Amino acid sequence: MADKWVYTFGDGAAEGRAGDRNLLGGKGANLAEMCSLGLPVPPGFTITTEACNRYYANGKSYPEGLERQVDTALEHIAKLTGRRFGDPEKLLLVSVRSGARASMPGMMDTVLNLGLNDETVLALAKDAEDPRFAWDSYRRFIGMYANVVLDLDHEEFDEILGDEKARAGVELDTELSAKDLERVASLYKKKVEEETGEPFPQSPRDQLWGAIGAVFSSWMNHRAITYRRLHDIPESWGTAVNVQAMVFGNMGETSATGVAFTRNPSTGEKALYGEFLVNAQGEDVVAGIRTPQNITEVARIAAGSDKPSLEKLMPETYRSFIDIANRLEKHYRDMQDLEFTVERGKLWMLQTRSGKRTARAALRAAVEMAGEGLITEDEAVARIDPASLDQLLHPTIDPKAERNVVATGLPASPGAATGEIVFSSDAAEDARAQGKKVILVRAETSPEDIHGMHASEGILTTRGGMTSHAAVVARGMGKPCVSGAGGLRVDARAETLTAAGQIFRKGDVITIDGGSGQVLKGAVAMVQPELSGDFAKIMEWADSKRRMKVRSNAETPADARAARSFGAEGIGLCRTEHMFFDATRIVAVREMILADTEEGRRTALAKLLPMQKSDFAELFEIMAGLPVTIRLLDPPLHEFLPHSEEEIAEVAAAMNVETDRLRERADALHEFNPMLGHRGCRLAVSYPEIAEMQARAIFEAATEAAQASGKPIVPEIMVPLVGLKSELDFVKARIDAVAREVAAETGTRLDYLVGTMIELPRAALQAGSIAHSAEFFSFGTNDLTQTTFGISRDDASSFLDVYRRKGIVEQDPFVSLDQEGVGELVQIAAERGRKTRKAIKLGICGEHGGDPASIHFCEEVGLDYVSCSPFRVPIARLAAAQAAIRAAEPKKTSAPVVAMTA
Repeated sequence: MADKWVYTFGDGAAEGRAGDRNLLGGKGANLAEMCSLGLPVPPGFTITTEACNRYYANGKSYPEGLERQVDTALEHIAKLTGRRFGDPEKLLLVSVRSGARASMPGMMDTVLNLGLNDETVLALAKDAEDPRFAWDSYRRFIGMYANVVLDLDHEEFDEILGDEKARAGVELDTELSAKDLERVASLYKKKVEEETGEPFPQSPRDQLWGAIGAVFSSWMNHRAITYRRLHDIPESWGTAVNVQAMVFGNMGETSATGVAFTRNPSTGEKALYGEFLVNAQGEDVVAGIRTPQNITEVARIAAGSDKPSLEKLMPETYRSFIDIANRLEKHYRDMQDLEFTVERGKLWMLQTRSGKRTARAALRAAVEMAGEGLITEDEAVARIDPASLDQLLHPTIDPKAERNVVATGLPASPGAATGEIVFSSDAAEDARAQGKKVILVRAETSPEDIHGMHASEGILTTRGGMTSHAAVVARGMGKPCVSGAGGLRVDARAETLTAAGQIFRKGDVITIDGGSGQVLKGAVAMVQPELSGDFAKIMEWADSKRRMKVRSNAETPADARAARSFGAEGIGLCRTEHMFFDATRIVAVREMILADTEEGRRTALAKLLPMQKSDFAELFEIMAGLPVTIRLLDPPLHEFLPHSEEEIAEVAAAMNVETDRLRERADALHEFNPMLGHRGCRLAVSYPEIAEMQARAIFEAATEAAQASGKPIVPEIMVPLVGLKSELDFVKARIDAVAREVAAETGTRLDYLVGTMIELPRAALQAGSIAHSAEFFSFGTNDLTQTTFGISRDDASSFLDVYRRKGIVEQDPFVSLDQEGVGELVQIAAERGRKTRKAIKLGICGEHGGDPASIHFCEEVGLDYVSCSPFRVPIARLAAAQAAIRAAEPKKTSAPVVAMTA
């Protein structure tokens, strides 16, 4: 029913069920499910996520009928407990907790002991025959309500409590007497009135609606918004509100509260993992006010604790808890995160949910659960978050290491690296030649920094976003990168880096953590990746499930070898322009570009031919017969032009021309918008000799590699930035002519494919025509996104984050494919291309080729392969398998991807 806002649960029955997660939130659905399983759950009710959305849609007004349904639900609790809300004779207190459909631990707000006031606290003391417990509960309630509902700083209340402990001469809260706690409650109320100008609310009903409104409002607090942005949780999901009868873990030595996991969340070991506190409430366990105790005796011994475990202290309760923990893991068929309270010897379950875990723990748990028959291999594969594998593919900072953080930027490329600071790419290359490890520190990087980035252990920039040049290239190289660290100041001329009031100079050692965005002073201990065991088993299962092939973007031997080691099935994109930035080649490239005659260009190209041939031969050898797609020269010319007087002089000397003449030629080649200028196939049309040289290098290398290996090699030559079939026809004719020449010269006929990169909307729309000439399409979704949106990838970070915060877009389209717009163009091109050429090979080679959500889209469209940076190959393999599993079972709910923690 559309107007049903409240669902009750308790005493073995519930109006909701586990499948109502979207409506009841994760907590509400699981409370209902535990109730239905007959587990001891305090009765209560859930206000739906739809009510939250209606609340915001109505200008923060509650939907009609909600108040009446809440009153009815309170009567339901009263019937089950024999206690009534606000009745001092039969006092019912409640907890009010948030519960979004996606677990957001610690992000949103909770209020406990709600319903206490100056009158009911006396009734609670009498009913419990324990004044200390009553006043302890009241002071807790005032402090939580003041913080969550009245938006007062909890530290001010912590200071009051600390002062009172000092006055009483005690260290722990539990050592305060009833009189002490009554005084604390009085001081808390006084602070509330000082800060708000109003007395602390005494009406339980007003308290309840204040708390419900606060939980709804917490959906839009800063930390929740940030968490949603980091974990791609839509704002439209909203949060539910769970109201439950209070059970008390602070009623003396026979009471306790705790949290536990059915398996170790760090390692995945099948062993109960958790902590508890005697005579405490839930927030005490996580607040660190007291040292928690171990639940199991094995854990206590391992920790060297002298405090008794729950197993020894409350053996009956422990046995009941173990039984419930095992039942819940088997029921949900996943590792569970549990919250419980013991009230005077009686165990109550407050929550169960799929537990967050590290990537390593997730792999082990999935493999072992499949081995136990708890889940299938398909479910084990579907349960791993592909993006979390980044934790395992790069060196990471040892969790035990001390961190001296001096700045924080964006976690642009995962992994960690330590090295000496250098401020230029040439310095990075020189240092590497001397055997040094360096971190390249720049305000921002450009394509001319390729050699320095390659020579560095990691990259740190003060400007740029997650899709900046530094971020994209670093991810492609598998190097850690922290970008947009705006708190840093770089003076490249003075070669200094200022951070947190400290000045770092060239040669000083820093560490960057590309997983967290942190910049740390000095060297920090690392943990090296291990790609074996459970990881290897999951990947073996994944490979047996997926349909799409996974290739890698690679143009250096190191990248190609890394790609093969990670399971790549070929190269989907070799960007030949990246081969030219080497210091030994850049002058020849500049000669070729700046030459104003064909003869001059061919002279420069003759110097580059053997270099290109050697490059391609090594790639063919490493790939050992696997497909290699080589893109002809694509970059805007300005990326190669000399900029400084020194560079102009160097090229002028090589070309034997005057520097003034060369400077004039460089100025003539300047473009106002080079990303839309003279690049891609336009270069090959203007200067066919460039495409001819590259084609010859490819064919000669492939011929020699095939003869050496005895394996057939079928190079795939990709013509970039085609918008017209006639453009492709023109370039293809030159390629075919060179193929005939090489075949005549070598006496060997070589098979090859010529295709194009679809990166312009016109190419997508004209794909049917272009497919008459193209034997494959590779979707270059980086540029296709730029040209579809009219947004520069390098500049978009300055405003796309604003768009996300304001709900205009849910995701950066350069990070995850815009399926509605850019995706429709991909789908149109695929359909029209196949209509013309049934067996046309279709792939994707943009950054999206390593994004799990984009890979799922590629499966839906029926692409043959995805290509991504080498270090994302395992991620793509897993995501492709999950996409195939989901496609094969369209009527089933796909297994939930488990949230991970670093």
